[in-house]
Amino acid sequence: MLNFNKHLSNVCIQKNNRLCIGLDLDNRKLQNTSISYMNGFIKDIIDATIDICPVYKVNLAFYERLGKNGFDLLSMIPEYIDNRAITIADAKRGDIGNSSKYYAEAIFTTLNYDSITVSPYMGEDSILPFCEKENKGVFILCLTSNQGSSNFQNKKIEKNELFIHVAKLASKLNNNNNIGLVVGATKYDKMNSIKEVSGGMPWLIPGIGFQGGSLKDSITIGSKNNSIALINSSRSIIYAGDGSIKDIKLATENLTHEIRKIL
Repeated sequence: MLNFNKHLSNVCIQKNNRLCIGLDLDNRKLQNTSISYMNGFIKDIIDATIDICPVYKVNLAFYERLGKNGFDLLSMIPEYIDNRAITIADAKRGDIGNSSKYYAEAIFTTLNYDSITVSPYMGEDSILPFCEKENKGVFILCLTSNQGSSNFQNKKIEKNELFIHVAKLASKLNNNNNIGLVVGATKYDKMNSIKEVSGGMPWLIPGIGFQGGSLKDSITIGSKNNSIALINSSRSIIYAGDGSIKDIKLATENLTHEIRKIL
C-alpha cells in the first residue's frame, strides 16, 4: 500500500498536472438548485475534466447546509471518481483526540475520501488521529489566503511566526509520509521560509484566481524539494463563462496549460 504523499505524486506526474478543482456548489451561481441537478452537475464536471485533473476538493460547508441530501452528495463524489483522481474533504476539522478519531472515521471510512484539511489550533493530539492510516492524507492549515489570517498566523512566538511553528510540527508528525500543508497563494512572500522547514511535504495552495495569488510563485516555490504544489481553483473553473460544461472544460484546459508551462 502506497503512502498518501507518494500516491498523490504518482497521480499528478501521470497526468502532468497540479490542478485541484474545488467542487463548491453555491446556490447563488447555480442554474438550478434541485438536488438532482446538483448531482448531475457534479458528475458532468468530473466527466469533462478527469482526464487531465488529478485532484478534486470538496468544501463540506457547501454540502452540510443541505442536510441529508448534502451528505448523499458528499458520499457520491468519491464513489463516482472511483480512484481515477485524488479526493480532498475540505473539512478543517480539529478537536480533542477522541472527537478527531471519529471525525477521521467519518471522512476516511464512511465517506471514503482520500484526504482531509485539518486545523492545528488545538495541538498535535488533535491532529494525530487523522494521520494513523498512511494511505490517507492530512493537509494542515499553515498560512491561509484570507485577510484575517494575520490575526494569529503571523504572530511571533520565540522569534518565529506561528505558521513556521505549524510547519515544523507538521514535519515532525509526518512519519507516515501522509501530511501536507495548506499555504495560501496570496502569501507568496512567506513561502520560502515555510519551504525551508517543511521539506518535501505537498502543499495545497488556494488563492489563485479571484483572490489574486501568484500562480508562478506558488508552483515554483511549492515544488522545491521535489514536492507537489497543488493549485486549487473553484469558482474560476466551475462557474467559468456561462457555467456550461463546455466553458468549465475550457477553463480547466487553460489553467492546466498555464500550470504545465511553469512545471
